[in-house]
Amino acid sequence: MTSRLEYLLLLVMSFPCLSLPGEDYLAIGLMSGTSLDGIDAALLTSDGGENVRSGEFVSFPYEAGLRARLRDLLGARPGERENDVAMVTAEVTEAHGNAVAALLQRAGVSCQEVDVIGFHGQTINHNPAEGWTWQIGDGALLAALTGINVIDDFRRRDMANGGEGAPLAPLYHAALLGASKRPFSVLNIGGVANLTWLGAKKDEIIAFDTGPGNALMDDWAYAHTGRLFDQDGALAAAGTINPLVLAGLLAHPFFDRTPPKSLDRNDFSTQTLAGLSPQDGAATLCAFTVHTIVRGLAHLPARPTGCIVTGGGRLNPVLMAALGEEMAEIDLIGAEAAGWNGDALEAEAFAYLAIRSLCDLPISLPSTTGVRQPTCGGTLHKAPVKG
Repeated sequence: MTSRLEYLLLLVMSFPCLSLPGEDYLAIGLMSGTSLDGIDAALLTSDGGENVRSGEFVSFPYEAGLRARLRDLLGARPGERENDVAMVTAEVTEAHGNAVAALLQRAGVSCQEVDVIGFHGQTINHNPAEGWTWQIGDGALLAALTGINVIDDFRRRDMANGGEGAPLAPLYHAALLGASKRPFSVLNIGGVANLTWLGAKKDEIIAFDTGPGNALMDDWAYAHTGRLFDQDGALAAAGTINPLVLAGLLAHPFFDRTPPKSLDRNDFSTQTLAGLSPQDGAATLCAFTVHTIVRGLAHLPARPTGCIVTGGGRLNPVLMAALGEEMAEIDLIGAEAAGWNGDALEAEAFAYLAIRSLCDLPISLPSTTGVRQPTCGGTLHKAPVKG
């Protein structure tokens, strides 16, 4: 029987897909994550290889009503609630168009100077077990609104070729890190947490979702305080971890699955915490995120020497302190300390993937999503020609 280590090493066979010098493109990346807080928009210049230069960045919060309508759609399946989905899709796309306009104004860049927009869309359901995922957003409408060519639908081709459809940022992580000391890792704590591992050899990449990131903590805070998240981890800091509830959460079979693997923010529920105080529930969910990240390290062929932490979770001091205790032998580095913009990173990744899609380069690998072969992705929507 093939051991987990042998399986992982088979996955990281060399794929010559990073150092490919060529023409530089100016791209905008748009990311609206499962935390439902809003839209991140970032400019990036790259050739689709290791030549990457970050530009301006804006964060564009969702209006409260739109956020509520999106939350109400979470878990919907294709074909369900078509009228609601159509209305919210148009709203989401228009909000992304406004984010693009704000970014261009801030950067002093015209739409004619931008080659492409990488439009992730808003995930409302991700179901790799059934081979589908759903990000709402209208790429053709966004191209018309902005006057810029748009690439969207990044995940479908990967899933059609046997992949999980996520995570997709690892190739951008690898481009940013280049020949940094390895093995090294990048931990993104968004609504879902995911880990990228870069081995000693340049093209050794493993990536997978580790489990919930901020989504459950955010949902709990919203339900009990009306706030969108647990500011500075104050709610969790005031509580006590419930070991029985935590053990039940950790018993989910996802955590023993061999990567690559991904999940949806709704694969886990806060219902098992019923009866806990707001403080104890927050403390238990914070511990859940920490323990699942640590368990994810066991799936790696070698322990990373360091880990750059990005995503909203890096701003939660209670979460970060607990991670530091559990991962004491690993140098945890905040994104900003590494010279990255931790808020912009996911948006930059989709700008980078849009450029790779233009160049017909892979955006996912067998070792990052489980796809059968390195796979390009995305659908191009050309901006209407104005006469």
